[in-house]
Amino acid sequence: MKVAVLAPVAWRTPPRHYGPWEQVASNIAEGLIKLGVDVTLFATGDSITAGKLEAICEQGYEEDRNQDAKVLECLHISNLMEKAGEFDLIHNNFDFLPLTYSGLINTPLITTIHGFSSEKIIPVYKKYNSRGYYVSISNSDRSPELEYLATVYNGLDVKDFAFNAEPEDYLLYFGRIHHHKGTAESIEIAKRTGKRLLIAGIIQDEGYYREKVEPYLDDQIQYVGHAGPEKRKELLGKASALLHPINFNEPFGMSVAEAMLCGTPVIAFNRGSMPELIKHQETGYLVNNVDEAIEAVGQLPNINRSQCHEWAASQFSCDKMANDYFKLYQQVLGA
Repeated sequence: MKVAVLAPVAWRTPPRHYGPWEQVASNIAEGLIKLGVDVTLFATGDSITAGKLEAICEQGYEEDRNQDAKVLECLHISNLMEKAGEFDLIHNNFDFLPLTYSGLINTPLITTIHGFSSEKIIPVYKKYNSRGYYVSISNSDRSPELEYLATVYNGLDVKDFAFNAEPEDYLLYFGRIHHHKGTAESIEIAKRTGKRLLIAGIIQDEGYYREKVEPYLDDQIQYVGHAGPEKRKELLGKASALLHPINFNEPFGMSVAEAMLCGTPVIAFNRGSMPELIKHQETGYLVNNVDEAIEAVGQLPNINRSQCHEWAASQFSCDKMANDYFKLYQQVLGA
């Protein structure tokens, strides 16, 4: 089976720090290769894969800002589509734009919908629903206007995360610095519980950071910058809990699965995919507001960290994700 995996070109695949879609595309590609699939990864030229690599740019447009994002995206997608006949199947991890080529090619196209940036993009998905195959990354993140082939949870390489049975006494916020992700709420939870809080992630909203985060930084509340793979593993593994008080219906939540793989429970606002990721009172706590989150911090000793790791490894591993997708490929190809 020859499969083309289309990644975005904002960041390297896999990313050096931020780049969740690139990370999932990488994990899909490498997982398929382990299953014996002939994989060509369409990504930036500095990307890393055990398969073949096709690239129209050396670096992503977020890492080399001298490039025009739309130009790179058009060249990148067309590069694959003009070679579509070389593949048995194309796996699109690059949102709705590649769908607009699907009426011009004969190769089956599976699209993993990594969330909807806006309701305004749904008409594109609707137009091509009968031609392609859509996969959701959680049952919660499905549009009632679309038909889906399946839900496949994002998978992580379990060996990238070390289980830690004896955490340190700090809480962790790990994600974009943005209102959606609840940085300010995490600070309030830490302040009111008297717990130390480490904040890691890229500053996506400068105004929000200056107004809601920076004034509260001190010995107790510390911003440690974005974290690459090694720093991420250390921060997640040593935390007593990950705070995830999101203000939007998050489609998946990579850091939630990553934390649990390290044995670290998660205290999250009960929105979006969180009930699918977290087993309430077993691998963390699903709460509705800051007050309930504060109460949950006091209940952390009741969580068995081994259970967190075992749950995440069974549900959110690269191997499980790759196997789930391989079965879908066989279904689409009638194999």
